[in-house]
Amino acid sequence: MDFTVIVAMGVPSAITAFCFWLLEKKIEKRQKEQDKKDDARKQNEIIVLKGVNAAIALGEATARAVQRIPDAHCNGDMHQALEYAEKIKHEQKDFLTEQGVEAIY
Repeated sequence: MDFTVIVAMGVPSAITAFCFWLLEKKIEKRQKEQDKKDDARKQNEIIVLKGVNAAIALGEATARAVQRIPDAHCNGDMHQALEYAEKIKHEQKDFLTEQGVEAIY
């Protein structure tokens, strides 16, 4: 009789434990998938930043090359655009440096 009571109490506990184990496995699986997505987003951000830096570098090189052409007659817009590109490039570099230092500490 005591054995029956023990079994009757143990079965619901075992079922509950099994359900929690299943939930834990599902949560772990979702977390792994989310981590993969987060890593892909980080890689995408890196690629976008590299693309922006490449575009700025190309724009600067083009502006400097055009400025060296004697017949180009560069107006103030070219000089302003070049100064703006340099300013933004330095702001981006400073921001990323600050973020890197904050991530370390």
